[in-house]
Amino acid sequence: MKTLLTDLREDVVRLVTGEIALFKAEMTKKAKDLGVGAGMLVVALVLVLFGFGTLIAAAVLGLATVLPAWLAALIVGVVLILVAGILALVGVKKLKAGAKPVPERSVEALTGDHLAEHQQHDSKHDTKEAAA
Repeated sequence: MKTLLTDLREDVVRLVTGEIALFKAEMTKKAKDLGVGAGMLVVALVLVLFGFGTLIAAAVLGLATVLPAWLAALIVGVVLILVAGILALVGVKKLKAGAKPVPERSVEALTGDHLAEHQQHDSKHDTKEAAA
């Protein structure tokens, strides 16, 4: 009986140790995959930024074929600043709209229903007491 319990204990320890090792190996692989994926996304973002810079330079050079180069660069710069300003204003407006992540109308509706429910319950309770 004693050897059976000792064997059982050793088997449980071995099983738990194996499961922990499997868990560590699995999580290490997932962490590596996440790291590689995040690194690739960062590189992609940098390349996109360089791409936009190249497109902006192409716009300046394209306008420079019909206007002086300084004027072409000025026009493209002003347009970019205007677009950035519009995006910033819209972004701030959206942030302010989402500042309270509480569904206000739903809460009001639930609170109103909840209060009405309590009032009905209280009036029924008062009627029953009056009848008794």
